[in-house]
Amino acid sequence: MSELDEDIFDEESRTGHSRRARRAEEGRSSRRGGVGCLAMVLAAAVVVAAMVFAFGSLRSLVPGGSESTDFEGPGHGSVEVEVESGMAGSEIGEALVEAGVIKTTSSFTQVATAQPDKAGSIQPGTYSMLKEMPASDAFDRLLDPANRVGSGITIPEGLWRSEIYERLSKGTGTPVSEYEQAEDSSKLELPDEAGGEVEGWLFPSTYEFDKKTSAVEQLNTMIKMTTDELKKAGVERSDWERTLTVASIVEGEAGAADRGKVARVVENRLEDVTGPTVGMLQMDSTIHYMLRKRGTITTSDKERDTDNPYNTYKNKGLPPGPINNPGAEAIEAAENPEDGDWLFFVTVDPESGETRFTADESEHQRNVDEFCRNTGSCE
Repeated sequence: MSELDEDIFDEESRTGHSRRARRAEEGRSSRRGGVGCLAMVLAAAVVVAAMVFAFGSLRSLVPGGSESTDFEGPGHGSVEVEVESGMAGSEIGEALVEAGVIKTTSSFTQVATAQPDKAGSIQPGTYSMLKEMPASDAFDRLLDPANRVGSGITIPEGLWRSEIYERLSKGTGTPVSEYEQAEDSSKLELPDEAGGEVEGWLFPSTYEFDKKTSAVEQLNTMIKMTTDELKKAGVERSDWERTLTVASIVEGEAGAADRGKVARVVENRLEDVTGPTVGMLQMDSTIHYMLRKRGTITTSDKERDTDNPYNTYKNKGLPPGPINNPGAEAIEAAENPEDGDWLFFVTVDPESGETRFTADESEHQRNVDEFCRNTGSCE
């Protein structure tokens, strides 16, 4: 072979080697690219799967998802559900779920939250309900007293504790003496602010007490309702007893429309120690409590001259403690009295409830004269 031929061969050899090298490199690159693409596809599949799983989980939690949080209704059968005193909306919802009335607690709380005034009016008691009801229907059913199985024990505003014990005893069969003994029980959850006195701390409401519920447990339920209401009204704990004392006077003196004004008269008289009443409240309701006297709105000169810490005609300032057990509106009025300079008030017409307020003593006397003419009960 000539030198030229050898050069050509060498060139072809070199060229062939280069081509084979490129093909091999291209093959390796192709294989690397294929593995990379496969890895990317697999990773994308994992992400998509995770997203599908997450969406499915979230959808089950969102109203309107694949699984409804409410029964379609209208319900069937019959079941009794007890609503205890002080139950929150979520707790009522839980009781309904446990009884098979509604499907989820959230479905009930959504309905209750949208109608807070109505939700707050649901009374304790045992209710006849249907199974598998829509939450809105269950809510409406609880608002209807006709669906209550038990009659309950209703404690009106303004009763003395002795009167409350009589009502509780009649409703539960527990002797009055057991309520009286409960006042000294170590298990009684009376706040320190009460100074050991139960009067004023028994919240007026309708209660469903089982006959097995002890006297102490019943009183604790009522006391808790009072502390809850004080907190709701924004009363500082250090003012709890004072607020209940003022509220009890308001409860004993005022009609529904005048609670805020009466509360203001109380505060004005306490502050004006050199005014017409020289810091004395001069409230007949405190005399009635002192004498445990019902059935009259007036007092006699002899009664007003009695020596007693609760006689606000002879003692300046507030009485030693509450004179009855006030309700929510009286507590609210005591904490937030209406603005005004009134020092006097009198219900000139007990039948209509018309009450007149004034800061002028002469005008007040004219109002008192009108009251006397209307009632003929002045001494």
